[in-house]
Amino acid sequence: MQTVSDLSPTQLRAAISGAGLRIRVGPYVYSIQSPLPLVHDGIETLYSRFPLVEHSGFADYHIALRASNWVHRLRRKIDFYLDDQLPFNRIENRHAYAFLEWGMNWCVSVSVNEYLKLHSAVVAKDGVALIMPGLPGAGKSTLCAALALNGWRVLSDEHALVLLDAPEIMPIYRPISLKNESIQVVTGYASGVQLGPRTHDTHKGDVAHMKADLHPESHDTTPLPARLMVFPQYVSGSPVKVKRRSRAESFMFAAHHSFNYSALSKTGFTAMERLMDAVECFDMRYSQLDDAVGFFNELHAEVCAR
Repeated sequence: MQTVSDLSPTQLRAAISGAGLRIRVGPYVYSIQSPLPLVHDGIETLYSRFPLVEHSGFADYHIALRASNWVHRLRRKIDFYLDDQLPFNRIENRHAYAFLEWGMNWCVSVSVNEYLKLHSAVVAKDGVALIMPGLPGAGKSTLCAALALNGWRVLSDEHALVLLDAPEIMPIYRPISLKNESIQVVTGYASGVQLGPRTHDTHKGDVAHMKADLHPESHDTTPLPARLMVFPQYVSGSPVKVKRRSRAESFMFAAHHSFNYSALSKTGFTAMERLMDAVECFDMRYSQLDDAVGFFNELHAEVCAR
């Protein structure tokens, strides 16, 4: 299987600038096209291990980031195209890479309903998936990055794709989105952290994406059984504090923050019910990444020992 790294830098840039680079991301194929060097650099850094798909093959999403005319090109403005449609407002060139990542997330969030889609990070160890729902600012992406740097496999930092007929998660790995202080926290946490282009002054502040497909099975698309659901919350100065959370409360939170629970109707309810029967649920407060990682390792060992 060919990966992006099998292309020379010249071939990679020619593909992205031309008809589009086709890569497999979990169960989906993206075709990405843009003339911008910033996009080329980000793809080269963060997507080197992603499987390539022949240009003649099917793509679920055709994405292009380009100026719509010469005036916008002179003004350094571009549009995000999905299948030649313009779902978003025009953006500055310097925000292009961050917008590509957000747009790729958005594609999955608003389309396809073959999975129950929860707004959650998902990590795995020894074939067992752990789901981390959380509100913005809860620190789940930072924690996800720390776990990746400690041997855990990242399935997603944005979507938990739950099979409709089993309490299992479909991997859909992409780089981890870090924002503002989290960028410094993660780069200071471990050496050798690889970041893509850093984007300043977005509507979310400063943004950078971390290459986290560090596990040998990062791009395996075999669904993994979900056994744990942890609701993390970063609290400055707090030691790790853990308490069990009721399945009923966890059900309501996950359903409220699902992208398609209501659209799936009874099917969504049944899938969520099946998932909640399979997982143990916990609330966790933390401030130190090493302490949080230690808790996750202990919790995983307890569950696997049963």
